Amino acid sequence: MRVDHTPTRLRHICRVLAALVVVVFGVVTVLLPRGEDRVEAFGPLDQAAFFAIGLLIAGGVLVLTRFRVRADARGVWVRNSLGERYFPWAVVVGVHLPPGSTWAQLELHDDETVAILAVQTSDGDRAVDAVLALRGLLKDAQGA
Repeated sequence: MRVDHTPTRLRHICRVLAALVVVVFGVVTVLLPRGEDRVEAFGPLDQAAFFAIGLLIAGGVLVLTRFRVRADARGVWVRNSLGERYFPWAVVVGVHLPPGSTWAQLELHDDETVAILAVQTSDGDRAVDAVLALRGLLKDAQGA
């Protein structure tokens, strides 16, 4: 068995929001007053810089679409905002989706918890299915 899960709802929201940011910054860039008088108008370089800022903001929003959890019989790979970490099943004690929390968590043998940002409660049954699949892999690994 193998688990490969990404947050569906968050991805849709981030893509729409990033597109909206690009459109808004594009429209504002076009509507900026133009002219040679630097006191009251923006030049082409200013407009390009303004639009580039919009692209950077959209890129920052799209970073949130990188969340992923992958697991197989060897262990679990958790990719959050800043990178991907691997945990062999030997160091994992449990997989939890606590009531009222936004995302799932891995409980490790040293009492550390790791957020699994890819498994978000906003995805409803998909999140529950992912947690159950991760628990199944953990149970198989512990039984072996």
